[in-house]
Amino acid sequence: MNIKNKKIGTKGMFYVSNEEDDEVILAEMVYTMPSHQKMIIEHTDVSEELKGQNVGYQLVKTAVEYARAHNIKIIPLCPFANSVFRKKPEFGDVLVK
Repeated sequence: MNIKNKKIGTKGMFYVSNEEDDEVILAEMVYTMPSHQKMIIEHTDVSEELKGQNVGYQLVKTAVEYARAHNIKIIPLCPFANSVFRKKPEFGDVLVK
């Protein structure tokens, strides 16, 4: 699975698109960047086509890896992302304290 990151200004998303058409989004995790060091995860959505394949978790994991690489702290307002952070204490290093 190829997870991509699209960022425009202070808004962005990690997403999985259709292999034939990049405009067809099959799963997404939307975020905003209120500063260069802070990411707010707002929403996660996975299409029926990909449900049950751990795609939502992979999107959150990708955001964590991105945050680590760029020295960013995350605020998971999205209920799904928040639940992943609660289940994965090893992701706690990127959470805003």
